[in-house]
Amino acid sequence: MSNKSIATFGPGGNSASFYDDGFKSTVDAPAWVAAKGLDAYEYEAGNGLTASDATLKKIGDAAKENGILMSFHTPYFISLSGIEEEKRLKSIDYISRSLHAASLLGADTIVIHTGSAAKITRAEAMKLAADTLEKNLLVNGNTDIRMGLETMGKINQLGTLEEVIELCKIHPAYHPIVDFGHMNARNIGSYFTDCDSYRRVFDAIGSALGDKYVKNLHCHFSKIEYTKAGEKKHLTFADNEYGPEFEPLAEAIILEGVAPRIICESDGSMAEDALYMKNAYLAAKGASLS
Repeated sequence: MSNKSIATFGPGGNSASFYDDGFKSTVDAPAWVAAKGLDAYEYEAGNGLTASDATLKKIGDAAKENGILMSFHTPYFISLSGIEEEKRLKSIDYISRSLHAASLLGADTIVIHTGSAAKITRAEAMKLAADTLEKNLLVNGNTDIRMGLETMGKINQLGTLEEVIELCKIHPAYHPIVDFGHMNARNIGSYFTDCDSYRRVFDAIGSALGDKYVKNLHCHFSKIEYTKAGEKKHLTFADNEYGPEFEPLAEAIILEGVAPRIICESDGSMAEDALYMKNAYLAAKGASLS
């Protein structure tokens, strides 16, 4: 892979400082993010999509004007592995609506939570999720927007790296979304300890799905507090107790020659922590070239 590839960084949603600066509408977010020196923005619709088509189009136009790469986080209540068929079919409808919103935003990726494995076995959950994704292709299979399946942070959720990779094998339209904080939390802080532990993620995806899925991987990163059940809550980079640490990931990105887009989901400091990551990455990249 080319060593000229450059990773990009941005926030998931609006930082507290966005509102502190006097802004109220996400229409202003792309210009604000660009002024910070960032490259990307993920529109958060986890609690449901309420914005009008006209507003989404304005945000998309602003992103294009400011050179901001856009993605879209689908509602949290999507459940590919729901026990009730009605809920699974409704999830396909939510994916359709999310793709429509993404097209208005000029987003190239939507992020989907895969579902729960709390009340059934993981094998049963995987079978239901795969069936939902097969049915989804009948409705949304012609989209050119990447439908991303996210690694999850709670142990009783579907969404280990291996499970996400297996589901992505269903069709090329499905792409892995690697949330490093989630992966670390569901493994009780033991997943990412050094550069090589990050490199293994890129290698696993490349081996299973092909290098094109690795080169421009869509990622989430934040420090996350965890319990024995996995993810508890998102933190900021000011936290020194929970991980993961970004610097080894920056080294891994450079050594692998990949160009991921990394969306920061810190608690209220998404833009600031995204900029920290970008500066740390560029400093490491500069050092690697010297």
